[in-house]
Amino acid sequence: MTELNVRPDGAITVTSGDDVLTYTPYAVTTPDGQRIAHESRGGSLVGVWSAQVGDAFVEVSYLGDGPAGGELVMVVTLPGEPPRVALGALIAPEAPSADVPDSWPAAVDLALGLIADSTLDSGSKDEIESFHQRLLEVVHDL
Repeated sequence: MTELNVRPDGAITVTSGDDVLTYTPYAVTTPDGQRIAHESRGGSLVGVWSAQVGDAFVEVSYLGDGPAGGELVMVVTLPGEPPRVALGALIAPEAPSADVPDSWPAAVDLALGLIADSTLDSGSKDEIESFHQRLLEVVHDL
């Protein structure tokens, strides 16, 4: 049986037996100890990486820079369940009042297409849509 757990430190684990994949906003550690990170964070990931952990299909994507750059999104699909999504640092506690990187709203827009109802770490789809609108308001000085 594969389990998903959100740890107190915010990391998310996908566990099947002795295999553990650990997701953080900027890097993923695979069951064999490999570190997956975007190239801007010293890794080799440019777009998408995927793996099977037990009966879970795990996909890690770089959708574009968020507030700091190199943020990763993880989608975990278990048989018979809707995909579970982690947005990590792509979503901030509050939208900034200025200086939003141009790619941040686009990355959040792409992430919205992955969410069924809620995320593992960033709230509901409605909350993410509201955050996206606030980012667009800042970018377009509304």
